[in-house]
Amino acid sequence: MWILLAFLTVPLIEIALFIQVGGWLGLWPTLLIVLLTAILGTWLVRTQGAVAMGELRGSFSQHQDPTEPLAHGAMILIAGVLLLTPGFFTDAVGFALLTPPFRRAAFAYVARRVTIQSFRTSQPPRPHQTRGSATIEGEYSEVSPNDDSPAGPSGWTKH
Repeated sequence: MWILLAFLTVPLIEIALFIQVGGWLGLWPTLLIVLLTAILGTWLVRTQGAVAMGELRGSFSQHQDPTEPLAHGAMILIAGVLLLTPGFFTDAVGFALLTPPFRRAAFAYVARRVTIQSFRTSQPPRPHQTRGSATIEGEYSEVSPNDDSPAGPSGWTKH
């Protein structure tokens, strides 16, 4: 139900803000601001996304809980979508999601309301170690075609 409410209210807020800002600044400065926020937002999402990926890789390599870096990466992704959506309200929410203190507060808020049933990390696999030589000894014998085999192809081979 709340998703339907968001789909109805967010466009109305955006339209109202476009009318207010457009009336105050004019058409072209308003469109320029929307374009510049999309460009700036794209650059910020790329740089912060790279940092978040580094933190995620670090948590995996150190066998730590990756929940927070994953959540930060998801919030940065959502921020990118919001910043590419034309509008002042979505830009404000997108820029807020790009600030680490806001992301930490949002993560703490959600973490208090979500219960994790279990979390477990496993030890990294050990590299395969061979004992001695890699040569396998064995015996073989050649098999020749049998005289009582049916004439013609078996149906399993091509001519």
